[in-house]
Amino acid sequence: MTQLAAFARSKPLLTYFALTIAISWGGILVTVGLDGLSGTSEPLEARMPFVYLAMLAGPSVAAILVTGLVGGGAGVRELLSRLLRWRAEVRWYVVALLTAPLSLAATLLALAPFSEGHLPSIITTSDTASLLLLGLGVGLVVGIFEELGWTGFAVPASRTRHGVLTTGLIVGVAWGAWHFLVMIWGGGMPSGILELAILTAQLFAWLPAFRIIMTWVHDRTESLPVAMIMHASLTASVLILQPAVTGAPLLTFLLAWGALLWLVVAVIAMADGRQRLRRPLSSRVA
Repeated sequence: MTQLAAFARSKPLLTYFALTIAISWGGILVTVGLDGLSGTSEPLEARMPFVYLAMLAGPSVAAILVTGLVGGGAGVRELLSRLLRWRAEVRWYVVALLTAPLSLAATLLALAPFSEGHLPSIITTSDTASLLLLGLGVGLVVGIFEELGWTGFAVPASRTRHGVLTTGLIVGVAWGAWHFLVMIWGGGMPSGILELAILTAQLFAWLPAFRIIMTWVHDRTESLPVAMIMHASLTASVLILQPAVTGAPLLTFLLAWGALLWLVVAVIAMADGRQRLRRPLSSRVA
């Protein structure tokens, strides 16, 4: 335990990423087994709650464990106390709530003239109320448990050495990679170039860009609840708005949404100053 604590203190971010993946992926493999990664739709539905419980346990449990190893009980209490830091300007709550749905809607609006399939799920579904409740409920749970780790631990740990852009990219790539096993479980191993391209786009076309924007918002608010709301809005928006398309149309949608989010990152960089966004917290003048 002493050696583990020493390693965690010297490499807290690496320790966090390793534990997050180990907990989440380990829980998934215990739940479904290696054979279950390509199971039928029936076991998918039966095991889904346990799989997502394992996924959510990874970021949150890893954050508490590594915080305990690095900062002891006082560190854990400080982490949990950040759940109560709601104070932030109203404009940042607006940004947190609307970035995901507006960017998704703009992407679909741009694609709609070229494909009838790129319609929001909320329009094509036959049960609007259930879809809204599912999106909002899942979004809230995911936002709370994931951001306790990603924004509660990983972002501050990286910001001591890196700027907003680099931190968002590092955490965003790890965030995307963390989804890999659950994507394989839900959709199977890619069997062709198109499926591999779709999987890659699902993990890395837009998640790192969105994480950079989230990191920028957290840098301005220092509010963990705002980050949780932003993640909740993202998850809910994907469930409620993402079009029910597959194959090439799905890849087109993912790449187009990613391109729009990277454009937003570029606008932020120009408006806020690249030097400021590249500056780690340790270099700030009090």
